[in-house]
Amino acid sequence: MKHNKADNVDGWLIIDKPKGMGSTQVVGKTRYLLHANKNGHTGTLDPFATGVLPIAFGEATKLVPFVTDGDKEYEFIVKWGEQTLTDDTEGEVIAHSDKIPTHNEILAILPQFIGKITQIPPMYSAIKINGQQAYKLARKGQSVEMPARQIEIYDLQLIEEYTDSAKFKVNCSKGTYVRTLGKNMAEKLGTVGHLIELRRTKCGNFDLKSKILLDSLEKIEYVDERRKLLLPLETSLRDIAEIAVSAEDAIKLSMGQSLSAKDYGVSATEKPVAAMLHNCLIALVRIDEYKISPVRVFNNVLKKEI
Repeated sequence: MKHNKADNVDGWLIIDKPKGMGSTQVVGKTRYLLHANKNGHTGTLDPFATGVLPIAFGEATKLVPFVTDGDKEYEFIVKWGEQTLTDDTEGEVIAHSDKIPTHNEILAILPQFIGKITQIPPMYSAIKINGQQAYKLARKGQSVEMPARQIEIYDLQLIEEYTDSAKFKVNCSKGTYVRTLGKNMAEKLGTVGHLIELRRTKCGNFDLKSKILLDSLEKIEYVDERRKLLLPLETSLRDIAEIAVSAEDAIKLSMGQSLSAKDYGVSATEKPVAAMLHNCLIALVRIDEYKISPVRVFNNVLKKEI
């Protein structure tokens, strides 16, 4: 089928972001390749980094917070003995050290980084300071004072060691800067260091199992074939309760109307619940003692189901 204009396209595309490409560039590229009128990503990956970058299309953009709030998993390599301005390979070297930590020294400091810890994000980041992104201020030579933040490291493992570097795997909360983690680990080890490789292996409910390379996507000749790679909206939701609603009640939810909690025999809950019709996500709802109220409605999906 030939497409001359952008269409309403709904679902998730899990891109394995290539090195050297910004997240917003991936958004623009995938919107073009799928001839979609609306899409967005779920959290910036630095151009230096690779790996899982979920792209939300159409109605899936309403679910972006559920992915950005989810846990992340990364694999990264720290090179010991050199500190850079950006804590990765993009910046100039600003400090040296002759110390290369031993295997046992590395293992000894890992537990200190597990749990809730405080991080000071790098100057070269997308965090906004007085309305401007920090990295833009830093590039202008302006002094940038980054606010500390609390993050949580669930697991941190040493995977492999090389002559002057080591590879790690970390499972962490949203807001974690792995570049800062690598820098702080080096400091604890009495040396300096920076990341020479960073790869996101999991983002929320998505991992590398469902990823596709941009090059592979481009090689698919027809737009309709590319769109077949889209995952359903509900694949982004994890650990969320579901209720099956009738077609009649699905229409009511789409119009902002509430349903009777008694009719569905459900109990009040503080967490959002997925209202499903024919196994498709129709709305996210809030359930109190008396009613089921729509919080987010996915009308494009409803139109296809009714």
